[in-house]
Amino acid sequence: MLSSISPLGERARHSRWWLTTTAYLLGSLAGGLAVGGLAALLGGLLPDPVRDSRWTLVVVAGLLVVGLVLDLRNQRSVPSWRRQVDEQWLTRYRGWVYGVGFGAQLGFGLVTIITSTTTYAAVLLAALTHHLGAGLAIGATFGMVRALPSLLMARVLDRADLHRVFIRVERWANPAGVMAKVALGGAAAILLAAAAYGS
Repeated sequence: MLSSISPLGERARHSRWWLTTTAYLLGSLAGGLAVGGLAALLGGLLPDPVRDSRWTLVVVAGLLVVGLVLDLRNQRSVPSWRRQVDEQWLTRYRGWVYGVGFGAQLGFGLVTIITSTTTYAAVLLAALTHHLGAGLAIGATFGMVRALPSLLMARVLDRADLHRVFIRVERWANPAGVMAKVALGGAAAILLAAAAYGS
């Protein structure tokens, strides 16, 4: 989706990049808030003894480790829903409409191609909190982090600029992947420690 919204492309479609990108960022924030809030509310439906037990922490930590193992395979995606927003939206609708659509799908995370199990982990951890405010905070962070790379497109005026942005994004792909794997392992370790030493 990053390549779909650039000043170069928006100019060709007679749209304003800043407006489309603002809609994209807000859509991603809204999608993240929705998934985080929904997960927290669903987590709150579990009975207190189940939700607060050590075994729940162990099971969630185990799921994070499974996610880590899947991510260590370095595949382009993990098992997920394969649907993307229809690219024809770019020619059918105004920029802010497809900006919101692309952003909301990205921020919600579960309804698009998933490249890392950290997407599932964010939802799982939001559910584990069972607190709406914490779920919204996790979801908002998730949605914004996923959409912020679109700001790299701000100075794209020609194809050479576009290629430079893609090269920069590719250069950051490996460090970002390592950070995601460290986060999964770290979260699993924290949950296991809480299960072992919690009261």
